[in-house]
Amino acid sequence: MATEHNTAALPKNHNPALSESRRVSAELDKLIGPAAAGDRQAVAEIIRVVHPLVRRYCGARLGNTAHLQVTADDVVQEVLLATVNAIPRYRDQGKSFLAFVYGIAANKVADAFRRSQQHPAYPVADVPDAASSAAGPEEWALASERRTATRELMKVLAPAHREVLVLRIMLGWSAAQTAEAIGTSPGVVRVMQHRALNKLRAELKPAA
Repeated sequence: MATEHNTAALPKNHNPALSESRRVSAELDKLIGPAAAGDRQAVAEIIRVVHPLVRRYCGARLGNTAHLQVTADDVVQEVLLATVNAIPRYRDQGKSFLAFVYGIAANKVADAFRRSQQHPAYPVADVPDAASSAAGPEEWALASERRTATRELMKVLAPAHREVLVLRIMLGWSAAQTAEAIGTSPGVVRVMQHRALNKLRAELKPAA
C-alpha cells in the first residue's frame, strides 16, 4: 500500500533526469552565496559536485587526447581552478551556476584545441617487445582524420549549437538535463539540436 501511495504522489510529468539536474543546480545555487563570501567549505563542496560533471564533459569533447598538448584530466583541473577563481566574482545573471561552470569548461576545451593547432604534438610510443593486437599506424591515422573532419564540420555551427550536440549526442543527456546545464528550456534545446543537425546534413550533402 505504501508503494502505491508513493507512486501516486508523484506528478504525472515527473522526470527523473530533470529532477536530478534540478537537484544539482539547486545544491550549487545554495552554495555559491557562502562560497563567494569566502566560505572554504562551500567552495570545496562546489568542486565536489561539479567535478564528475566537468570530467564527463571534457572527456566527451576532447576524446583521445594523443594529438593534444594536454590530457582531459589537465583540462578538468584548469576548469576547476578557473571555477574557484571565478566564484568571488560570480553574479547571477539569470542562468544557473551550473551553466556558468559549463561555460568555463567550453572555453577551456576550446583553448586546448587552439594550443594543439599552434603547437602540434606528435607522441612516439616505445618499441614493443612483442606483437600487439592494438590499432596500428593506419588505424590511428584514419581515426585521427575522422576526428579532424568532425571538428572541422562542427565549426560551421554556432557555439551554443555545438554545446547542445555534445551534451545531447556525445554525453547522451536528456533535453531537460541539457537545458539545465546551458540555462534554457528543453523546448529550446530540441529546436537548437534540430537546427544544428539540419545544418550539418546540408554541409555533408554533395554539391549538385
